[in-house]
Amino acid sequence: MSVEILSESTPELVDAMQRLIPQLSRSAQPMDADACERFVAQPGVFLFVFRPDQPASGQTDRPILGMLSLATFEIPTGVRAWVEDVVVDEAARGHGAGQALVEAALAQAKEVGARTVDLTSRPSREAANRLYQRSGFALRETNVYRVCLD
Repeated sequence: MSVEILSESTPELVDAMQRLIPQLSRSAQPMDADACERFVAQPGVFLFVFRPDQPASGQTDRPILGMLSLATFEIPTGVRAWVEDVVVDEAARGHGAGQALVEAALAQAKEVGARTVDLTSRPSREAANRLYQRSGFALRETNVYRVCLD
């Protein structure tokens, strides 16, 4: 298993976004090349991708099979970090890709000075919730509010 941080957009990343975002959300539109470029260029935002160690049988490349976004920012009370948009390709689930992505994100958050890392996950995403709990995340007693601006 291999996890890396991508700092530039490539056709491979655009292809991965087209394939993975629909597996994450029915309502979100996959990112095109321009959107991928803007996304990876943001300061404090890290895009982690997962690749298998070896190409699949009959293939020559190691495709992106999972991704995780880590947003970090400084506020008056310290550096904050949020994990967002964790997705592993259906064909690669259950083999440690999600765990490897989360561990890499936690290490990066620590490196930039965050004392905590937050995330939200729908209760219906049972496997994802088990992954987060195995990774040390604890369910918080909090209210999450949202206002739609469109």
